[in-house]
Amino acid sequence: MMWKVTRSATSSLRQSRRWMSAAIPGPCIVHKRGADILHDPWFNKDTGFPLMERDRLGLRGLLPPRVISFEQQYARFMDSYVSLEKNTQGQPSDSVSLAKWRILNRLHDRNETLYYRVLIDNIKNLAPIIYTPTVGLVCQNYSGLYRRPRGMYFSAKDKGEMMSVIYNWPARQVDMIVLTDGSRILGLGDLGVQGIGIPVGKLDIYVAAAGINPQRILPVMLDVGTNNPKLLEDPLYLGLRQPRLEGDEYLAIVDEFIEAIHTRWPKAVVQFEDFQMKWAFETLERYRKRFCMFNDDIQGTAGVALAGLLAAVRAQRRPLTDFANQKIVVVGAGSAGLGVLKMASQAVSRMTESTASYSHFFLLDKDGLVTKERKGIDPAAAPFAKSHSEIEGLGLGEGSSLIEVVKKVKPHVLLGLSGVGGVFNEQVLKAMRDSDSTKPAIFAMSNPMANAECSAADAFKYAGENIVFASGSPFANVELDEEIESGILYPSIDSIRDITAEVGAAVLREAIAEEVAEGRGDVGPKELSHMSKEETVQYVRNNMWFPVYSPLVHEK
Repeated sequence: MMWKVTRSATSSLRQSRRWMSAAIPGPCIVHKRGADILHDPWFNKDTGFPLMERDRLGLRGLLPPRVISFEQQYARFMDSYVSLEKNTQGQPSDSVSLAKWRILNRLHDRNETLYYRVLIDNIKNLAPIIYTPTVGLVCQNYSGLYRRPRGMYFSAKDKGEMMSVIYNWPARQVDMIVLTDGSRILGLGDLGVQGIGIPVGKLDIYVAAAGINPQRILPVMLDVGTNNPKLLEDPLYLGLRQPRLEGDEYLAIVDEFIEAIHTRWPKAVVQFEDFQMKWAFETLERYRKRFCMFNDDIQGTAGVALAGLLAAVRAQRRPLTDFANQKIVVVGAGSAGLGVLKMASQAVSRMTESTASYSHFFLLDKDGLVTKERKGIDPAAAPFAKSHSEIEGLGLGEGSSLIEVVKKVKPHVLLGLSGVGGVFNEQVLKAMRDSDSTKPAIFAMSNPMANAECSAADAFKYAGENIVFASGSPFANVELDEEIESGILYPSIDSIRDITAEVGAAVLREAIAEEVAEGRGDVGPKELSHMSKEETVQYVRNNMWFPVYSPLVHEK
């Protein structure tokens, strides 16, 4: 895909202009002077320092004399990016993706303000580079790509010292922490300390998409060892060279870290990301009622998937309440698949005002259909296991294959969170043509792209054009007959900040209703409770961080 950008980049900057009105900064106090400022990516403006600012900060002579405007800096970087795209045409896609990641990472290391502005204005094209699918490549090669630290690293060797180590982080306030132990990175498995790329990339997305202040975020790697033999033998590997801790030893490390985090920043949100299933569920239940935390693979993926499932009902021109009657086949019994099923069952319960019902859900793992006859079934999967009486009429049994289940259940929705690339093969997709839905939904949500259950092109080719499709990776567009009404399950990422403002305002209104809203600055709970829907959206928008150069004032 070729980059589309004007040479002056004014069109991209214009997209952000209305956000700027809510983000005009006041002076920023700095305790550095001279070269120290130029080496700090948060304060550095490169050649954008005005002459008077250069004088008061001791920068005269340390920069070329010409002052370059922000717009010119922006255009200069985008020209470099476009040149990179042209010069790498025809090269292997992985090499091109890593080259793009490197040029963005160098900008991030040098000038954070410009980096986030570039990211916000070009989020649709750059999100696949700083996160899925390129982040998978970055994590696989992180030890070789490593140039400078980003985030914090806590290891099993820090046991007993985490309360003091946490104060090595320079920020006085942290609002958002993304934490991984590297045990299940995307669909790539145990990548140990190299999994730090996930928290870094995810938080960059949060800054760009949700307006979180990048000075108040913290990516964290909790290194408890690795069971990946290739990493343990790799001379460049930067993590602990020992097998992963298990059982009480493992939990003691996580307990100490969580206590340290919430001692220093009691209101920080901690997001658990890419933990293997047994620890994903264990830690969620262990901490969710004591701390402000959530597990993205269980709850975040489930929330996004449920939104898509409900949108699929609308695409079928059915009322949302018809979701309770949708037959859903979920392939993948890990934390993400079980999280989706749990949230979907909760949605059905709310719609029908009855206890949770699992009759319309069919769960498959690597051994086929999960039934109550199976021995050693995971407790988290047990509620979704089928009894003999539920499936005997369909001619299904323990371990029935995916193709058998699709042919006999005729599901309205086929949802993949298996991490097994291509499991929705030609035969499975063709079987979806006989779905009981007039517009069946196919969700291939595993990532990176190589682990997706099917591609968008194959879904429409074999299951027919009259489907709705969603994926966890950015596949190329598929050209359909103009005669087919286009249905969009998810809004375009181009409008992500507007969407975030709407979602944030809805959360705020719910917090007000539950009397847990605290307000911000001069706006307290009382003022919040009197806001209209439009006013809450504007309130959220006004509190979103936006990257513009702040005037710098030195103070000793």
